[in-house]
Amino acid sequence: MDLSRVLLRKPVAEIVASQEFPIHRLSKVLGPFSIAAMGVGAIIGAGIFVLTGTAAALYAGPAITLSFVLAAIACGLVGLCYAELAAFLPVSGSSYTYTYATLGELAAWVIGWDLILEYAMGGATVAVGWSGYFNSLLKLSGLGLPPRLTAATGQAVTLADGSTTPAIANLPAALIVLLITVLLVRGTRESARLNNLMVAIKVTVVVAFVALGAAYVEPANWHPYLPENTGTFGSFGLSGILRGASIVFFAYIGFDAVSNCAQEARRPQRDMPIGILGSLALSTLLYIAVAAVLTGLVPYAQLNVPDPVAKGVRAIGLGWFSVVVDLGALIGLTTVILVLLYGQGRIFATMSNDGLLPAVCARIHPTFRTPYVSQLVIGGIVALVAAVAPIDVLSELVGVGTLFAFILVCAAVIYLRSAEPKVPRPFRVPHVPWLPLAGILSCLGLMIGLTPLTWARLLIWLVVGLALYFAYGRSHSRLQSSQA
Repeated sequence: MDLSRVLLRKPVAEIVASQEFPIHRLSKVLGPFSIAAMGVGAIIGAGIFVLTGTAAALYAGPAITLSFVLAAIACGLVGLCYAELAAFLPVSGSSYTYTYATLGELAAWVIGWDLILEYAMGGATVAVGWSGYFNSLLKLSGLGLPPRLTAATGQAVTLADGSTTPAIANLPAALIVLLITVLLVRGTRESARLNNLMVAIKVTVVVAFVALGAAYVEPANWHPYLPENTGTFGSFGLSGILRGASIVFFAYIGFDAVSNCAQEARRPQRDMPIGILGSLALSTLLYIAVAAVLTGLVPYAQLNVPDPVAKGVRAIGLGWFSVVVDLGALIGLTTVILVLLYGQGRIFATMSNDGLLPAVCARIHPTFRTPYVSQLVIGGIVALVAAVAPIDVLSELVGVGTLFAFILVCAAVIYLRSAEPKVPRPFRVPHVPWLPLAGILSCLGLMIGLTPLTWARLLIWLVVGLALYFAYGRSHSRLQSSQA
């Protein structure tokens, strides 16, 4: 095998020139507010409404606020790199496209395959959380679904008579994914408008929770702020903060998904940095505030539940607001699923356009002007995974996949500054290479907090991806064909 063939890079000029899919160009309908709302829509969701409770109960205790700070620092450094690259290469494909321009085709395939963990598995993770809040809301009205239809396949659930039985599938999780898939096929403009409305509602609910809950906080629940380590790495203590940061890092992947909006942005050179960095800053402030209030309302050990924020509201006796929180959580998690499925559909279409996936995935709907085949394939896969897989396994896979992608994005900024120094950059990361290097080290630090089993799953995933590349992608690559 000629290694030089799989290391071929796609020139930056060619990437910028190929902003149209083969059949129809994607509509440029997104302004800065819609792009920033896409970011907030993806970021404010699972981190607040699902993972905050799990990470506090199992790993960091009340010090989960420090876990969010650590994750935010890493994301801020990476976010600067994404902002430069999204303005520099205003096309779909996110870190897949950036890697193609720097490290070559094989690395681009690996990162594109890895992004399935970030976007598709991320969407499945959030759909499982959505199901928990949906069933919680139904129970408030006396219409709760049977336990066997709201948990991962094979997971033990408790029936009304106290007996336990294995679950069949998480039906609500699968159905919400399919519903959003249909919406995304229908059009980007319509999806963005609905997302803007849902983001406004859920941010209002989050701010209301912080404002109301702060008056009922019991400071005793914050002691000990950093529970003593149990003797196991990642189980409280300083290593617990790191482990917690590795888990809640999943909550920040929204700004990454925003980079997929570039080809549909009206003025990407200006709007993409605003959307990426603005959504990240706002979301971080809200995360820390909610984590502090939540652990002050409920003892951290009791927060390992599918709907921790709703549990916090119930702890202060505001029954009416519990319904509002459940509705806000449903809306919030819906926007996360929407943005992640949107991003994965664009990445698949871009990879197909490059010949690394079957050409059918790049087809654009003649009426809706969306990559509908790619979107339908992704929706079907994510719905299946959401129905059968537990949330803890999914969230760790998403975390390691995301961190791996972020490392390559930081490396891409360093490389392109050297390889393409004269190309105009509407937004520039300061102090290159030091800030991108700090981003790489931060991501590596968070990856250390993940379990060996998660690393093993990532390795297996990458081996499968490499097998597919050499079996199909390499022989169908348009770049390879043009260099033959």
